[in-house]
Amino acid sequence: MANSYHAEQHKDYTLKIRALLSELPMLCGSFFRAIDSQTSVLTRYAYAIDLRGFFQFAIQQADLFPEKDIPSLTASDLEKIQAYHIELYLNEVSFYQKGDHEWINQERAKARKLSSIRSFFKFLHKQEYLPTNVASLVDIPKLYEKPIIRLEPNEVADLLDMAENGEGLTDRQKQYHAATKLRDVAILTLFLGTGIRISELVGIDLEDIDFENDAFVVTRKGGSEDILNFGEEVHSALADYYMWREQQSALEGHEHALFLSMQLRRITVRAVENLVKKYARIAAPLKKITPHKLRSTYGTMLYHETEDIYLVADVLGHKDVNTTRKHYAASSEEHKRIAAKKIKLRDD
Repeated sequence: MANSYHAEQHKDYTLKIRALLSELPMLCGSFFRAIDSQTSVLTRYAYAIDLRGFFQFAIQQADLFPEKDIPSLTASDLEKIQAYHIELYLNEVSFYQKGDHEWINQERAKARKLSSIRSFFKFLHKQEYLPTNVASLVDIPKLYEKPIIRLEPNEVADLLDMAENGEGLTDRQKQYHAATKLRDVAILTLFLGTGIRISELVGIDLEDIDFENDAFVVTRKGGSEDILNFGEEVHSALADYYMWREQQSALEGHEHALFLSMQLRRITVRAVENLVKKYARIAAPLKKITPHKLRSTYGTMLYHETEDIYLVADVLGHKDVNTTRKHYAASSEEHKRIAAKKIKLRDD
């Protein structure tokens, strides 16, 4: 049953992509069929959203095709698009208003949108629909490295203690804490003890857990299955929650889900994000902690203990060890603190 959640997710996003394709030029259908076997359904959905945004901007430009609707655009229409149109679009999405809301896209978000446009125009040029690939002439926005945020050992302990005892929660939050404590502790411990991704966590089914061998099945990015092992602390937290979970009657369609919401449905990604944020605001108020930051915390701890970057890459499910090296073999907060104490400005 390890693929039940992910199969349903694949179906849902496939339907969303089909709906978006009806709003895009017909050539987009050929593009999405071509990349189907090389990309995940979530990647294709992101491409579709990005391309819709670009074409919604393009038909408003007086020197392009303002009299046409997007689905009717042909290859000859798309030949009119120049590099500066794409640059104008990226400038437009840096900041814009939609209804009562203001939207801001930083360089990383703009780079992703440009990547989607580049992939589409590269396909059109390769298939000889277009004589040139104008999108390749647009420079990718310069990306600055973000600081790697993770929890320190004392913060990890505080986070788990808080999830267990509810200390620091508001009165309203404490009303629900007794009902969610076992689940919340299990989720946080699983993140910190295995480095699991949030999409992998919400997709775990009851049948995926093997307590005899301290292992469980996850569905990785791209749909492949993997087996992860866990230690004593994860075993204890999971076993406590599992006993409670076996006594619950989940709603139809959610019977196999390991982690349930208070409505007895499979817990959602958004709910897990909010759960982590709730406890992290108290345990580490100066850090913006997300489920991915808990994954980073695990990766850092594992690297410090083993100094084996290939082991860390394997456990985290990284296809490229350079990704692992970039994030976990970098200078740690501990090293920075040591460096800070090395310099003395005045003699004692």
